[in-house]
Amino acid sequence: MKAIIKVKPERGLWMEEVPIPVPGANEVLLKVRKSAICGTDLHIYKWDEWAQQTIKTPLIIGHEYVGEIVELGSEVTQYKVGDRVTAEGHIACNHCRNCRRGRQHICDHTVGIGVNRDGGFAEYVSVPVSNVLKIDERIPDEIVSIMDPLGNACHTALSFPLIGEDVLITGIGGPIGAMATAICKFVGARNVMGTDLSPYRRELAKKMGADQVIDPRTESFEEAMSKMKITSGFDIGLECSGSPVAFNDMINHMYNGGKVSLLGILPSSTTINWNKVIFKGLTLKGIYGREMFETWYQMEMMLTRGLNISPVITHRMNADHFQEAFNIMEEGNCGKIILSWE
Repeated sequence: MKAIIKVKPERGLWMEEVPIPVPGANEVLLKVRKSAICGTDLHIYKWDEWAQQTIKTPLIIGHEYVGEIVELGSEVTQYKVGDRVTAEGHIACNHCRNCRRGRQHICDHTVGIGVNRDGGFAEYVSVPVSNVLKIDERIPDEIVSIMDPLGNACHTALSFPLIGEDVLITGIGGPIGAMATAICKFVGARNVMGTDLSPYRRELAKKMGADQVIDPRTESFEEAMSKMKITSGFDIGLECSGSPVAFNDMINHMYNGGKVSLLGILPSSTTINWNKVIFKGLTLKGIYGREMFETWYQMEMMLTRGLNISPVITHRMNADHFQEAFNIMEEGNCGKIILSWE
């Protein structure tokens, strides 16, 4: 089969022919229809510090995909050949303290598909049946292929009540920030405002339903807030940028008692005015992955009831053109890029 592989510890990815994996007793083999490129894949492509510390080569990358079951492990009974499915990208151990109390998303021993074991940038992928999800057929393949990052957006946005609230999203034009925008509007936020440095991504955020989007280097928070009749600050903050400057902007503009979801990975050197966190009574919550599997249920229900995230998909191409796709990803003028294996 064809697969996109991190063959050696240096910049780049390679399309190679490799054997089709054999599913274990409690695994299923999927014939992949579509894959989507994630920021994690770009880190692996660029071979940055995180990738060098995390990835063992050779590795088939990719953890966002949709496919059809073509073979069942000997112990699998709950699915059948022909089922269209996707898979949760984090494999939990199911025996640590967090797993036993229903917090598999922060398992002590998480194994990442496409990070710690071969992933879905291939014609076939074998995954544990416990991670497999059969998704409502009304949801198109390309949307199912991005439910993994949609889950990150869902977990980020729905960690706190949103109805009637004013929401600030930093990094609003990135794929997760953009999808979080659509979710906030869908569930009843009053206003959604965001910041992003990229003109392309600011426009993408507007397509996803943002009420105000600014370049914080040249535009005023106060003017944008005035247009939305926000007088005291934001009730909810969704930090999706990983930027210390953006995070400080958020803290400075939160209303007393505000709540902040932290998804962006901030540098260890990041500093903020902790007096504002304390005396404003702010709540900060770290976000990792998707709550397994409540987030998946929430996504499926919203998507079948009218949530539209299709504008976030900006490029579609055959998997053979993966190098072009990663070039576009590196330039940053894109939302989600879908690779077809059909």
